Amino acid sequence: MFHRILICTDLTDGLQRLVRFVPQLAQGGIQQITFLHSVPIAADPGMPKPDAAKIERAQAQLAPALEHNLTGIDVQVEVESGKPIEVMLRAVKKHQSDVILMGTQSRNLLTEKLFGSTTVELAQRSPIPILAIRPQLISAMTSEELSLRCQHLFRELLVPYDDSDASKHTIAEIAKRANASPACMICRVLESGHYELSAAEEQQILTETLEPAKAQLQAAGLQAEIELRKGNALTQILQAAQENDISAIALSSNLSDHAFGAIPSFAAELLRQSMHPILLFPAP
Repeated sequence: MFHRILICTDLTDGLQRLVRFVPQLAQGGIQQITFLHSVPIAADPGMPKPDAAKIERAQAQLAPALEHNLTGIDVQVEVESGKPIEVMLRAVKKHQSDVILMGTQSRNLLTEKLFGSTTVELAQRSPIPILAIRPQLISAMTSEELSLRCQHLFRELLVPYDDSDASKHTIAEIAKRANASPACMICRVLESGHYELSAAEEQQILTETLEPAKAQLQAAGLQAEIELRKGNALTQILQAAQENDISAIALSSNLSDHAFGAIPSFAAELLRQSMHPILLFPAP
């Protein structure tokens, strides 16, 4: 699905372990891997300057990624000084990456408002999709489990679908990257006010919204299934991810600032609460 991945790690999020799994990432279709770490500018009474000692330690920790000597895959390690967001965006442009892999901590609305979120800010500014993974997920895996995960980062996607422009955009983005043939489950949740729909009305929703999305993916050569659920949208999507072999939940959102106000968006809440990886496509 993606070929040029930028793996951004703070060296405590578990993603630094992936330097040992370059062959498995290659088996999953990745052709270019860039491991990136940003080091804060060292505090200095005079002119601020890069922290040479931290840069050297980070380079040594990521260096095993360069030892695999595989044909047909380009592996690079970059350690730069500066603000993480700016360092990431420069790296995306430099390497022409087509997806960013990064860790994201569980946060509530209050901590985000007080301290901010690197994932949220990057999602607002990134020109390419982001795959956000919980550090707890990566850290808890054995090497055997992580080997399989690296081969199947995008194997089966769950797409929350409400027939909005954003959900249609997600389907279109997946369809145009169909070369790796992921499987997709398209799930629509009917919330309160729609519980009393008749069987005919539910079938109409399936026919008019989910079936066209499924057909679009199938026309691109992808396997696709559809499901209609009832209840709270966030709860049902998280439950659908648990009950099926889902690699990541895929959706589109600009995660604009208002999404982190008094009434947070669905995408923002999903990013906070899901233990499954979240594949965020930039909003159209």
